[in-house]
Amino acid sequence: MPSNANRQFLDFERPIRDLIDEIGNMQHRQEKTKLNLGDTIEKLERTILERRKEITENLTSWQRVQLSRHPDRPYTLKYIEKMTTNFIELYGDRNVKDDKAMIGGFASLDGETVMIIGQQKGINTKMRQLRNFGMANPEGYRKALRLMRLAEKFNKPIITLIDTPGAFPGMEAEERGQGEAIARNIYEMIRLKVPVICVIIGEGASGGALGIGVGDRVFMLENSWYTVISPENCSSILWRSWEKKEVAAEQLRLTAEKMLGFGLVDGIIAEPVGGAHWDYIEAAQLLKTYLIPVLKELKLIPAEERVTNRIEKFSKMGFWEEVE
Repeated sequence: MPSNANRQFLDFERPIRDLIDEIGNMQHRQEKTKLNLGDTIEKLERTILERRKEITENLTSWQRVQLSRHPDRPYTLKYIEKMTTNFIELYGDRNVKDDKAMIGGFASLDGETVMIIGQQKGINTKMRQLRNFGMANPEGYRKALRLMRLAEKFNKPIITLIDTPGAFPGMEAEERGQGEAIARNIYEMIRLKVPVICVIIGEGASGGALGIGVGDRVFMLENSWYTVISPENCSSILWRSWEKKEVAAEQLRLTAEKMLGFGLVDGIIAEPVGGAHWDYIEAAQLLKTYLIPVLKELKLIPAEERVTNRIEKFSKMGFWEEVE
């Protein structure tokens, strides 16, 4: 994870940055003067922890969105690195090419082999371009489906980690069948005979998230969001401007708490105090600890029953009225 000197801070995290700067100055002063300022530094560190907790307890929906996009936030590969062993990445859709925005492969989770698939954003400008900012093309979704079928062939559970602002909306993606690729994944994931767990670890936008988001259990990290459209795009459609994005975020009810209340997700996974970007190891451990008992529970259910339950689960979502 980034050192304190290299950390990036959002606007509402500025009080924490000021405290970290103060600690840095004290440490420098301690080295220079040989004074023992350990107690004062320790007190400031406790204050930082308290301030992190206070900030995340009172976030608006838009601030949750900002936190889900935090530049220091761990992405799919970081979770794989910190909570699994023996990860073997698999490439290509066997049709067009390998999509770097979608990654996946077999890994060992607490001694059990699982297939992990997820969107991957870049950690710097060059990698963001390579990963297309986590926006997969049709070949990315077809690669994901190929890996899911491979997992089913070998009777291995599937875990998907969702973090995307949406599927890539370019003309070339539409020409290669973006809509069909996502729809095919939804159709096939409903019918998979192995346990499937989906976790939204950051952004969960529209069909880009649904393309790997159909499972026996769907969870959200505490500071993630999940909805049909991003607040900015919603604002641009309704008000012809991005200036109403904060209003749109509230109206979309996109936070984990709201999604759980609507019955669209099955649980909320805690993050380290202040957000996952503060401690990658703890964030991965919290996710791992949550996943292991769920996997054990799902494995006890017969395959046909899991499929039936999955179909019923997604069929019940939403509200509608029939008019004569």
